[in-house]
Amino acid sequence: MPTNIGRMNRLRVVKEKDFGVYLDADQLGEILLPKRYVPNGLRIGDELEVFVYLDSEDELIATTLVPKVQVGEFAGLRAVSVNQVGAFFDWGLPKDLLVPFGQQKTRVEEGQAHLLFVYLDQTTNRIVATTKVDRLLNRDEPSYRTGEQVDIIIGDRTDIGYKCIVDSRYWGVLFFQDVVGRVYKGDHLKAFIKRVREDGKIDLSLQQTGYKKVTGLLEEIIEYMEQNGGEMSLTDKSAPDTIFKTFKVSKATFKKALGALYKDQKVILSKDKTMLKK
Repeated sequence: MPTNIGRMNRLRVVKEKDFGVYLDADQLGEILLPKRYVPNGLRIGDELEVFVYLDSEDELIATTLVPKVQVGEFAGLRAVSVNQVGAFFDWGLPKDLLVPFGQQKTRVEEGQAHLLFVYLDQTTNRIVATTKVDRLLNRDEPSYRTGEQVDIIIGDRTDIGYKCIVDSRYWGVLFFQDVVGRVYKGDHLKAFIKRVREDGKIDLSLQQTGYKKVTGLLEEIIEYMEQNGGEMSLTDKSAPDTIFKTFKVSKATFKKALGALYKDQKVILSKDKTMLKK
């Protein structure tokens, strides 16, 4: 199986040296895993998951560190420096991720967060990224159903809400009224399809639509209480942010779920806590 630069790979140890071990990287030859990343007890013949990339000397190297994003993926990252070559983003590795000036939709400044796509420069084998992500999305017609769960990455804030990348394939919009709690550019979240418009645009919600969002919450509340001694400090009077931190739903949805549990005589409500009815 070929070894992919810019991705996690499972490679076998073939040599041991004082400064690390060498791994069999198939068509790429043998790649060094520096000593600081070598797990205790690793021996020749053992296999382990490593990320393969080019170090500061443009030499192939392996690490057991897992970056925030890999080749072929979108992510929201923050720029940590800018020089005459381009902008460099923190992606969790010692060598920062480059976005060349020619791959910047708008000029990146240090400290800014941007949505980007990571790819492998086929000429140099260098891992680079682009903030020109529009051309990579909406290449086909979305076929989602209302209520379907999707993965999203929060993008730019607009006058009506947040642009979001949906399942690494489409642009969607999360309107302010459908945001529960606080979201930030680059956040990876689960969301639900609220509507696919005739023009292909996607409206999103952080909660299931209709009564499904309440019924899906009932078991979650019961399970949470069972794991916490049969009670919880949350009530219908709790602060919205506190409710969202625990169950990722709005206060209104939480109150409906508590009301349903109370009506079914499954919980006892008091001023400062909620208890399972024995």
